[in-house]
Amino acid sequence: MDTFTDPSGPIEAFSWGRFVILGKAHSDQGEGVGKDIRMVGTHVSEWKERKGHTLRPEMITGVFDQTIDCLIIGIGVESAIDVLPETRQYIQDHGIEKLILLPTPEACKKFNALVRERKNVALLAHGTC
Repeated sequence: MDTFTDPSGPIEAFSWGRFVILGKAHSDQGEGVGKDIRMVGTHVSEWKERKGHTLRPEMITGVFDQTIDCLIIGIGVESAIDVLPETRQYIQDHGIEKLILLPTPEACKKFNALVRERKNVALLAHGTC
């Protein structure tokens, strides 16, 4: 699955390099915050710290001190992002007990489901590879 559609949202659609969240597009074509997003609840911002295909601790930003129970990381459409063991430990050491790593379309689906369950959830998602 390389696309995702869920009109009930908050993430309404995802396709290569493009998210539609609460009616607003975010893409690598200059729309919204871009193709890499950070969501805490329904607040969307640019995840500009992600560089390359290895996720390092310093790239995990904007999700701590937010009373998050669960962090979902969308590791790309083709699962190209490698999350280092020290990055996983860093997340846990900063108070987020549950970490879920999924291909980005599946991460969007899981995020929506947890938001609907009224969970305190955050998403860091890479919108391409």
